[in-house]
Amino acid sequence: MYDTALNERQPRVDWLLIAALVGLMIVSVAFIASAKPPVEGIAWHRQLYVKQIIWFVLGIGAAAAVGLVDYRTLTRWSFVGYWTVILLLGAVLFLGTVRFGARRWFDLGFFSLQPSEFAKLALIFALAHFLSRPTEELRRPWVFLKGLGLTFLPFVLILKEPDLGSALMLLPISLVMMFVAGVPLRFMTRLLGGVGCLVALLLVDVLLAPPRWQIKLEDYQRRRLMVYFGRDFAADKTLPAERQKARIQQLNYSWNVRQALISVGSGGLWGKGWREGQQIALGYLPPVVSHNDFIFSVIAEEKGFLGSATVLSLYAVVLFCGIRIAGQARDRLGKLLAVGVVALLFSHVFINIGMNIRLMPVTGIPLPLLSYGGSSVLCSLIAAGVLQNVYRYRNS
Repeated sequence: MYDTALNERQPRVDWLLIAALVGLMIVSVAFIASAKPPVEGIAWHRQLYVKQIIWFVLGIGAAAAVGLVDYRTLTRWSFVGYWTVILLLGAVLFLGTVRFGARRWFDLGFFSLQPSEFAKLALIFALAHFLSRPTEELRRPWVFLKGLGLTFLPFVLILKEPDLGSALMLLPISLVMMFVAGVPLRFMTRLLGGVGCLVALLLVDVLLAPPRWQIKLEDYQRRRLMVYFGRDFAADKTLPAERQKARIQQLNYSWNVRQALISVGSGGLWGKGWREGQQIALGYLPPVVSHNDFIFSVIAEEKGFLGSATVLSLYAVVLFCGIRIAGQARDRLGKLLAVGVVALLFSHVFINIGMNIRLMPVTGIPLPLLSYGGSSVLCSLIAAGVLQNVYRYRNS
């Protein structure tokens, strides 16, 4: 009776986590409105920052629904959700809308559904359910191979869209969850060694191999790697006209990265002020990417180092709250769910911000709760709802 009364007095909501999430949402709306100012002649409800608010409201409702149902009950349906997402990933390859050369979205009129975003959540639930088995079973190779199979299937389907960035996001989620679950390190090191060798061979092929020996990649993927490593597009050209054309292509393909880096560097300590960023006003940072993939550059230019540090601090609070929730979880299932969400959010933040400051190649990965996008916002808030769920039922 004493334990029950004590548990009832303990908070059932992690208010620190909620405060950090609300802070990120406020920043998102403010700087989407800065990157894409209201346009005269367009109804107020069609402005991008208003749409983002609508997605936040819907996402908060979804997060609340997820947070109220015990995660043990939710995970009983994990494989139903997993296979539903697999069907959607297969269907989008044939029925999806083509944008920028990729078929990743279902055009529903009022909303473009991107199944690859929901695949990350489905994988977290499926792996958490699969790996929450006795430790003795996790030492068997077939269990490790089945876990890899759960990751490999959506990885291949997303890669076919093609969306290399979203496909690669599944790997750190899977590896971190397996490590925390207790999969033997020898399995993990062999896998990482094999992946490392494949990545090294791919980079050697892209950067050094002659065209006839190169592995088949999408043109934009090869160009992004060459831009990231500073390779000369004109190195294999002999005629002056070909070299000039290659130089122009290199400037065009590296434009977004260079302008984002200029935006971050020009902000200084305090920034130029909200809606005072010259990169946006003069169109150097293209409007088509400023409100999603490169929203961090807009914040860095307009609010400087202090604004960037504030954003990083909010993300740090979210991640450390997630780690604390994982440590307080009542069982391995709850711990794996929380760890999977932390791995998902950290990977997105690290890669997107690294992309803005040229530490990482451009991959099209959104910044959670800051970048504009319905599917990304919904998945990020549902993931936050999972953390609250594990926290809520930590003593039940």
